[in-house]
Amino acid sequence: MDQEQIKHLWETALGLITTYGISVIGAIVILVIGLWVAGIASRAVTRMMGRSKKIDPTLTGFFASLVKYAIILFTIIAVLQKFGVQTTSLVAVVGALGLAVGLALQGTLANFAAGVMLLLFRPFRVGQYVDAGGIAGTVQGISLFSTEMDTPDNVRITVPNGQIWGQSIRNFSHHATRRLDVPCGISYSDDVDKAMEIMKSTVMADSRVLGDPAPTVFVDSLGDNSVNLVARFWCNAPDYWQMKWDSTKAIKQAFDKAGIDIPFPQRMLHVAGGVVSVDQKQKKETKSA
Repeated sequence: MDQEQIKHLWETALGLITTYGISVIGAIVILVIGLWVAGIASRAVTRMMGRSKKIDPTLTGFFASLVKYAIILFTIIAVLQKFGVQTTSLVAVVGALGLAVGLALQGTLANFAAGVMLLLFRPFRVGQYVDAGGIAGTVQGISLFSTEMDTPDNVRITVPNGQIWGQSIRNFSHHATRRLDVPCGISYSDDVDKAMEIMKSTVMADSRVLGDPAPTVFVDSLGDNSVNLVARFWCNAPDYWQMKWDSTKAIKQAFDKAGIDIPFPQRMLHVAGGVVSVDQKQKKETKSA
């Protein structure tokens, strides 16, 4: 290679460096600064959202990553502009692609949006017993797309978050205490005051019954076959179901011991010769058959 060719190559290389060198250096500087800012912004979001106990760590990580990659995306666009790439068309293509993906995954995106709302507002937490999306169970996990619950018979159910957020949510574990009503019917011939006193003393004998608000017993209604009484008291939320079963059994046993009847439904038929019960009529029909 003679001196003329070497000189020509040097001049060509020098021209390229002069033309693109500044752009390359500028692009590198923009890329480094962009990545640095993305890391700082991500850590700042994590730190700020981490201060709130109401925000789930899953949601904190998601928003931190969202901010980081958004800054990186804008950094890449700025770098491409440095090399003369027309990014306007690229942004339009990306936007159209995002719209198409959004339409195709609108159900999934709806679950995602509902998951963000659930993790942000926290209507329930892991370990609580809720009725959400038509499913009642103990919450085992909350993700951005679905919620896992275990039913009382130990069946794991995965419910889409969109189904939960679109309906009312009943959280049975939100408060430390719950009110418990134990209904019981007595015969019209029994002493109402005596029955009410037995129910109240039976309930108050249980140490799990809270004294504030005080337990009470009242006549709820006059039914077709019975006087319907209700024992109302408060207990700790974890004791609710066991106390419901124990109190119902204890009241029944106390009534049996005091000779108070719990009537069963009866029907009376008026006939020409008098009044007979349904059971008597059925016996007559059986004998005649």
